[in-house]
Amino acid sequence: MSKPPIELLTPEQAREAAATVGLPEMMANLNVFAGLLHDPPVAKAMADLLATLLFGGQLDARLRELVIMRLGWGCGSVYEWTQHWPLALGVGLSQEACLAVRDWRGSSLFSELERAVLAATDDTISGTSINDETWAVLRRQLPTAQLVELVVVISHWRLYASLLNTLEIPLEAGIAPWPPDGKSPGG
Repeated sequence: MSKPPIELLTPEQAREAAATVGLPEMMANLNVFAGLLHDPPVAKAMADLLATLLFGGQLDARLRELVIMRLGWGCGSVYEWTQHWPLALGVGLSQEACLAVRDWRGSSLFSELERAVLAATDDTISGTSINDETWAVLRRQLPTAQLVELVVVISHWRLYASLLNTLEIPLEAGIAPWPPDGKSPGG
C-alpha cells in the first residue's frame, strides 16, 4: 500500500492549529480537519461554509443530505458517505431512502423535487451543468435563495469528496466503512 499524500496532524497539533484561527475543537478532532489544518486559514474557511450550510441554511436538511449521500456514492467517497450516514438518518431520511440514492433513477421512493435534486447532483458529478429540464422542476419548487444554496451545497460537498479522495483522508478509528452494509460503489 502506498503512503497517503499527506500525514494527518496529531490530535494535539490539530487542536493547536485550530485554536490559531478559532476553529472549534470538535472539528479539529475529525480526520478531515486534521488534514486541512496544515493550512489553518483554509481549514477555517472550509469549516465556516460547512457550518453555515449545515446549521444556518434555508434548504431543507433532507434535500441537503440526499445530495451529500449521492455525492458520497457517486464520487466513491467513503468518508463522506460514512460521516453523513447518521446525519441523513438524523434529519428524517430512512435507511431505505439513503440506500436508494445508489440507484435513485430505479427507485420510486423519491418525490419530483427529490429526483430533480438528485439529477442536479449527478449533472455536477459528471462535470456538466444542471440541465434545463431539471432547472425547470427546481425553479417551480424552490425559491431563488434555496436554488443558490442547492448549487453551493452540491459544489461544496463535491469539493469535499474530491479533497477526501485525493488526500486519502482515512475514516476515524473504529468507524466501519460504507454503512449499513459495507457495499461500496466499486464492490
